[in-house]
Amino acid sequence: MLSSYRRILRQPGSLLFSATGFVARLPISMVSLGIVLLVSAATGSYALAGSVSAAYMITNGALAVVQGRLLDRVGQARVLVPIVVVFATSLTLLMWSVQADLPLAVTYLSAAVAGGSLPAVGSCVRARWSHVLSQPDQLQTAFALEAVWDETVFMLGPILVTVLATTWHPLAGLTAALLAAVVGTLAFAAQRSTEPPAHPQRHATGPRPAMPWGTVILLGLVCAALGALFGAAEVSTVAFAEEQGNRAYSGFLLALWASGSLIAGFVTGAINWRRGPLQRVRWGAAGMMLAMVPLSFVGSVAVMAVALFIAGFAIAPTLIATTSATQQVVPAARLTEGMSIIHTGITAGVAPGATLAGYVIDHYGASPAFLVALGAGATAALVAQTLPRQPMVPDEEPEAAPV
Repeated sequence: MLSSYRRILRQPGSLLFSATGFVARLPISMVSLGIVLLVSAATGSYALAGSVSAAYMITNGALAVVQGRLLDRVGQARVLVPIVVVFATSLTLLMWSVQADLPLAVTYLSAAVAGGSLPAVGSCVRARWSHVLSQPDQLQTAFALEAVWDETVFMLGPILVTVLATTWHPLAGLTAALLAAVVGTLAFAAQRSTEPPAHPQRHATGPRPAMPWGTVILLGLVCAALGALFGAAEVSTVAFAEEQGNRAYSGFLLALWASGSLIAGFVTGAINWRRGPLQRVRWGAAGMMLAMVPLSFVGSVAVMAVALFIAGFAIAPTLIATTSATQQVVPAARLTEGMSIIHTGITAGVAPGATLAGYVIDHYGASPAFLVALGAGATAALVAQTLPRQPMVPDEEPEAAPV
């Protein structure tokens, strides 16, 4: 199993850009929670803290595709270096505004700028793998490795920011996220030998390659539904633990869910799949829907721990398949943009899923709220069934509209 990973990591520079990309991605799971911890500690208002964090998340999702397009056209180093400076400056201003009790407009504006300028290193790493590797089975392994890094980010980041903010100083969690972003992004951008070439748009060379919007939009909708599943299941799990008498159990339960995904992602990368990624997206979405079915009927923490651990095994293989499908159908000149659309879909779905589950929890309790996650999984499975059976060669699909 390990030989598949050793094979891709023998590529010159691959281990270094993957490792620095992991460090640069830590803020993804740290900043929004760090904002909540900082603002709530300074003001005593979780409503205000949530609204500031929402300003950060909204611009992050809204501008991710724009950043992806710039990365494809201008090049990774030329975009990442200035944008991480903007991110660090705006996040520093946010922390200062909260501590110095500056007008709320300053806090909201700095949060919005920080969200819009968070470096899209996750998409960049996957674009680099597509550049240095040519064999589909090796790319599958590389995407699996990055999925494992992603799961590690979402397991380690919240713990790190919470411990620093609650045991040391409310600013410490966001400061650690800022340092991880700056150090990781600059170290990643400095590796020019593995950087994909830029694809500037020039009138002399004709229009840029067409984006296969039909397939990409469907993949984005699948990811949005999966994001809603994640948001609903996380909120429902926290409420379930609280109903069982100890809210602290929620962290343990969510860690088990992520652990199942991490193990499945690692195994997925070692398998030489005979089925294409689009078919695996269909299977994976159906599997995630089925994994949500028993959760509404669970009545103890022990049984929920087992159910979530098993349910986690459907996550990483499905997300790896969506990434592989995107790489397969999107032209290289627009790959980072395509990856950003997929990641934005997941981000966009989390908040609605969590909000709807929260409403159900308030009115009916935690167990019925898991039905929201089941509904989101069913939506993902239905949309996935509309994906094309065979991927279209990127240059064959005409551009639907200039964007």
